[in-house]
Amino acid sequence: MRRIVTTLALAAVAAGIGGLLFAWSGLYSVAATKEHWKPVEMFFEMAMRSSVETHAAFVEEPPDLNDPALVRRGAGHYEDGCAPCHGAPDAPRNPISRHMMPEPPYLPDQVVDWGPRELYWITLNGIKYAGMPAWPAQQRKDEPWAVTAFLLRLNGMSAEEYRGLAFGETRSEGNPRVADLTGPVSGPETAGLDATLQDCARCHGRDGNDGADGAFPRLAGQSADYLYETLRAYAQGNRFSGIMQPIAAGLDDETIRALADHYAAQKPAMPSFAAAEPDPGMLELGRRIAESGDPGRGVAACSGCHEGTGASRHARDPRYPTLEGLHASYIAGQLRLWRDEARGNTALSRIMEAAVRRMTDEQIDAVAEYYSRRAHGDALANGDDGKS
Repeated sequence: MRRIVTTLALAAVAAGIGGLLFAWSGLYSVAATKEHWKPVEMFFEMAMRSSVETHAAFVEEPPDLNDPALVRRGAGHYEDGCAPCHGAPDAPRNPISRHMMPEPPYLPDQVVDWGPRELYWITLNGIKYAGMPAWPAQQRKDEPWAVTAFLLRLNGMSAEEYRGLAFGETRSEGNPRVADLTGPVSGPETAGLDATLQDCARCHGRDGNDGADGAFPRLAGQSADYLYETLRAYAQGNRFSGIMQPIAAGLDDETIRALADHYAAQKPAMPSFAAAEPDPGMLELGRRIAESGDPGRGVAACSGCHEGTGASRHARDPRYPTLEGLHASYIAGQLRLWRDEARGNTALSRIMEAAVRRMTDEQIDAVAEYYSRRAHGDALANGDDGKS
């Protein structure tokens, strides 16, 4: 037995030295124009799949991956962040990606090879030496679930369905990748602003009201200062989002200001609600937290910073957003991010983290439902109760 062990050890040392000398010789080409030798390719594929499967086994329980808002949010990111390399139902892969080694797979055909937790793990962590980057905002563990929800729908998806999810109101009959939008841009003249606005409109709508399903926040009616500071925070990485940070990082200050002015000038549409009315007790709890907080738990009143309706809604500080009419799932999601210290490191984030740290899930859901059902000030002033 001792002789066998010694022989195996010497063989392993010899193999290691041989491998080192071979690598040092430079005979193995690392050019992207040369495919790996088949045994090497098979080894890498086996190692990658085994690693993903092992680590994905420890991924948390997923949210509802059939949620249409989650799917739409994932589609919005896929078009910008994934389709150039992995293709889409209405477009092939970018020719540059076809010359990468290894070549990125065409996901509409191959996504079925992976399960939900595996897709999530890959999206969040990326894959070494494959050109697959990790999620840009590692604090946002929630966002890769949106991409996962979309990917699970991708196999067999028609080009028409894809355009509806990824392009929203900007798709046109003649050319789905050219926005069919009209009307001048509000604010100062800025070179290239209209093209940038087309990108924003894919998710938020040209008028900033495309947030009825909770996939994206409604921008119309927010103050220009709030929108400006938010975009700057995304651009500087101070507000975390793997979806928004890459987009905002490419904008100059003049364009950010013009976008903020444009969306602030838009009139908010009245929110629409599901047929089922919420529990009156939940709305009453939300109202109490919004107006008075919960002193016993150290929860501050929302109204201390977020003014109510009408002309006074930005009276305290225009850098605080208007909450009335935002989708309940969006408000609740942001509150939980603050509670988990995963939304950003801005001055507002530090204030909100302290404000929501002791809030229960019941209180968060109640506040979110309460504000989502409050009519916007302009509509309230006209006698509309907002329950459309």
